Formats: sequence, structure tokens, C-alpha cells
Amino acid sequence: MTAKKNSMLVKDGVSYVLPFILVTLCFALWGFANDITNPMVKAFSKIFRMSVTDGSLVQVAFYGGYFAMAFPAAMFIRKFSYKSGVLMGLGLYAVGALLFFPAKLSGSFYPFLAAYFILTCGLSFLETSCNPYIMSMGTEDTATRRLNFAQAFNPMGSLCGMFVAMNFIQARLNPLDTAQRAELPASEFEAIKQADLSVLIGPYLIIGIVILAMFLLILFTRMPNNADQNHEMNLGPTLRRLIRTKHYREGVIAQFFYVGAQIMCWTFIIQYGTRIFTAEGMSEQAAEVLSQRYNIIAMIIFCCSRFICTFFLKYINAGKLLGILAGAATLLTAGVICLDGRVGLYCLVGVSACMSLMFPTIYGIALQGLGEDAKFGAAGLIMAILGGSVLPPVQASIIDKGVVAGMPAVNFSFILPLICFIIIIIYGYRTFKRTATK
Repeated sequence: MTAKKNSMLVKDGVSYVLPFILVTLCFALWGFANDITNPMVKAFSKIFRMSVTDGSLVQVAFYGGYFAMAFPAAMFIRKFSYKSGVLMGLGLYAVGALLFFPAKLSGSFYPFLAAYFILTCGLSFLETSCNPYIMSMGTEDTATRRLNFAQAFNPMGSLCGMFVAMNFIQARLNPLDTAQRAELPASEFEAIKQADLSVLIGPYLIIGIVILAMFLLILFTRMPNNADQNHEMNLGPTLRRLIRTKHYREGVIAQFFYVGAQIMCWTFIIQYGTRIFTAEGMSEQAAEVLSQRYNIIAMIIFCCSRFICTFFLKYINAGKLLGILAGAATLLTAGVICLDGRVGLYCLVGVSACMSLMFPTIYGIALQGLGEDAKFGAAGLIMAILGGSVLPPVQASIIDKGVVAGMPAVNFSFILPLICFIIIIIYGYRTFKRTATK
């Protein structure tokens, strides 16, 4: 009986095991979307003969959707329920994925950006709903551990996304590199572009169908209403309370820089590795595929580290562990900048071990003690994902310069993630100091 009371998934004698499983599956589904998309910056750049900066518009559209829809999602959830928010998210996710087919028919880059934006409006609904929903499925004392456990399934979806991107998109694109495509006659280039777009959209259409099936499964499953009793829309007073809450306000800032660092490290590992492997004599396509394998290794490390760090949270203060991991990430990122060749790439892969705990821990710390305000508080933290839209194009513009300060620009560009990790060290330290004082 005592064990049941202490369970992470039991509150007031009610078990939340089945709802927890279904909502946790959504974490894997948006992980898939995130990490099938990161390599598409390079793929779209090649298919449409664009610069890295232009290709990074994929990330602008992708993470811009998170930003634009977070507060509307929170208002929707407050008006209805977490379950309704999850269903709306799955619906928009499916629509965005299926819109890849008409985008391909248009033959233009910009309809793909619109599809990504709609898809990620759905992901914004999912994250705004699922994260606090998971935290509500048990006692507040176990909320951060419960969220870390659920978030551990996010990188599993990410691994699937990376695997699909590498084996079913990157490896099947026409092997002509960017420079060779630029020399093709217009008609030949158009034929290759259409063939490559047919390859690219396939996985998105399949995941759209999978998401529709998940929508129906949750629609017909009874889900708890434990955090949905209050439907009042007191937005102004709620926002004032949130802004006055220091650990929440600082958490939004830390989350902005964390997401920016994560997306930069995972998106531009392709450019970093491609530069190294082409210098060793590989073709551009072979170098890209090998770089994606390193990206998959990074995600496996991230996934394993998430479970390990979640275990350590039982014994180590969350702020202290966050600061330690951010410190290690800062040192490894310095290695990415200063060490050339495969050693720098190994450092970049190693950063993922340090990032594993950051998003859910910052999220959990920021929402602690907010009660009903957590619904709008969650929206602010999801809006902070805008960091993944703002910072990668800045890094891409540095990479396009070729050489900066006498070193390869792709190496120098990782000074941006380094700055982000320093900011997270500060947040971890301030959290530890505050909780230690209490």
C-alpha cells in the first residue's frame, strides 16, 4: 500500500498509468518530427541550390510555429482541457505532414515552409499540453522526475527521425553535390529536383497517417481531468504573477538559450562533419550520410544520459546537476571550436550527453509551485523554443562566411552554443542557491 502511495503515477489513490503511456507516446512523436527535420536544412539547400542561411529558413518556420501557437494553445487548454489540447496538436501535426504532398507538386521551397509551420503549430499544442499534463499525473514532489522520465522517450522518437532521414532521405537523394547541381541545365536540374522531393516527402506522409491513428486512439480513451477544473481566462493577472515569479522568469530565458544551443548542435553537426570528411577525400553525399551517423550516435548518447541523469535527480539537487552538465557542455563546445578534425567532432557528439537533462529540468524548475498558472506558464516556456528559430540562422550566416578569425567558420560558429551553455550554468547555480537557502 505504501509503495502505491509513493508511486510517481498515483495521486489520491488514482492510477494514471494508461494516460501516462499515451501522453508519453506523444513525446516520441514530436521527437521524430524535430529530428527528421534538422538534416533537412542541408537537404533543402542542395535540392533548391540555396545557401546554408536560406536553408535554415526551415528551422525558422519550424520553431516559429512553436512560438506563434504557444499562448493560443494555453488559452485553448484553459478553456477546454489538456486532452483537447493534445487532440488539437495531433490534428495540426497530421495536417502539416500531409501538406508535404501539395508542397511537392508546387515545386517551390516556400510551401514546404508553410507545411512545417502548420505542423509545428501542432507540436506547440502538444508540448504546451503534454508537459504540464504529465506533471499533474501524480504528486508535486515527483513532478520533475515524472517529466524527465516521459521526456526520456522524446529522444527515442528523435532517433527514429534521424534513422529515417539518413536511410530513406539523405542516402536516396541524387548524389550530385551542390556545386555540380549549379552547373546543370535548367531542365535536367528540374527533373532531379522533382525526384529528390518525391524521396523527401515520403516519410512525412507516412508519419501523417500514424498521427491520425494516434489521434483516434486518444479520442476514444478516457483521460483524467485532474488539472482541468478551472476554466476561467484571467490572462492579465496570471501573466503579472508569472512575470513576478523569479524562478519562472529566469527559466523562460534559460529555455530560450538551451533550445537554441540544442538545435545548433544537432543541425550543424552535418555541416561540421561534412567539412571534415570531404577534406579526407569523401564525396559530399557520403560525408553527409556519415555525419548523420554521428548525429545518431549523439542522440543515442543523449537518450542513455537522460535515463542516467533522471536517476541521479533522486539524490542531487536539480539546479546543481543542471549547472554541472552545462559546465561540461561549455568545455566540450570549446573543444568543438578549437580542435580540428575528428577530435572536434567527438566533442560535438559528447555535448549531447550534457544536454539530455536540460529541457525537462529547466521546465520543471520553472513551473514548480505555479498551480493553475502552470497552464499559461507552460506556454511561456514553449514560446522560449523560439530560440531554435532565432539562433540557428545566425550560426548559418557565420558558416556561410567560410573562414572567420583564421579558422573554419563552421568551427567558429559554435561560439554561439558556448554562450548559451554559460547562461544555463548561471540559471543552474541560481536555482541551487535558492533551493539550498530554503
